[in-house]
Amino acid sequence: MLIIRPICSSDFEALYQVAEESGHGFTSLPVNEALLRSKIERVEASFNKQVDKPFDEGYLMVLEDTDTGEVVGTCGLEAAVGMEDAFYHYRLGTEVYHSEQIDVRNEVETLTLCHDYTGAAELCTLFLRASYRKNNNGRMLSRSRFLFLAQHAERFGQTVIAEMRGESDEDGSSPFYGWLQQHFLGIDFVQADYLSGLGQKAFMAEMMPKNAVYVCLLPEEAQKVIGEVHANTRPALNLLQAEGFRCRGYVDIFDGGPTVECQLQDIRSVRESRLLTVNIGDSNGQGSKFIISNTQLANYRATSATLDISEDSDNVTISAELAQGLMVQQGEQIRVLAL
Repeated sequence: MLIIRPICSSDFEALYQVAEESGHGFTSLPVNEALLRSKIERVEASFNKQVDKPFDEGYLMVLEDTDTGEVVGTCGLEAAVGMEDAFYHYRLGTEVYHSEQIDVRNEVETLTLCHDYTGAAELCTLFLRASYRKNNNGRMLSRSRFLFLAQHAERFGQTVIAEMRGESDEDGSSPFYGWLQQHFLGIDFVQADYLSGLGQKAFMAEMMPKNAVYVCLLPEEAQKVIGEVHANTRPALNLLQAEGFRCRGYVDIFDGGPTVECQLQDIRSVRESRLLTVNIGDSNGQGSKFIISNTQLANYRATSATLDISEDSDNVTISAELAQGLMVQQGEQIRVLAL
């Protein structure tokens, strides 16, 4: 059985391996032992913390194959970004220049450094090992976060965002970053991305252009990739767009990839998920495939299974094995979402 659960300290080696496998552009998991151990400690504290208002909590979960005990994926949520470390974006805008005297009107696209998403929740750290990218496992892993958001909405900012990886080559070089490196930062994309992942962002405030950048003055190859996603990220973007996420004109400051957003209560899977009361018994093996989670926090568990659910009933029968995997008892509730 594949079970999603909160990460714990014993998962460090697996998380380090995920960080190595994920490659360039996976900013939330730098290959750094001290930072990864600190991340796990922060997550453990967040899952056990009483929260009145979202602040700087992080909820990182792993996908475990219970048959082998192997961690095969990760998915994460940030409660409210930018509350401790600055959270930068470029905001796309337009400046209009018009002269009646010479009868010329020009609209010029601009990029302005901003912190507009401070306090927003973030979907992050989605990774699935190649051998498990089948049978809708990736869809289950990604969308399971919406069950967690629905159940624990008070722990998150009401705007939910996701940063989409922008265009880069096999060496991790970004066409968008090239001009920034040449004229402002002076370090390569991989190093800048790594420092950002470590939370060492002072160089951004010190070296990034303070005024609006005119897009038309950038190299053509940089202009072309603004708002474009990496080929490997296209399926993830399509999934989020189906959930109601849209780009509102914000892009990553390093690779130009789009950031998409949706109000928490407007996310399709948040709205469509249901709470059902559990009856433990023999299921008939018929029905449809669902993503299922318990309603707990520190002992959160999620998976997928075939369930026979009626639109007219608030009860569902699940097997003893599934109940054990989800850590639920007779008469307790689970949250379900059609896969």
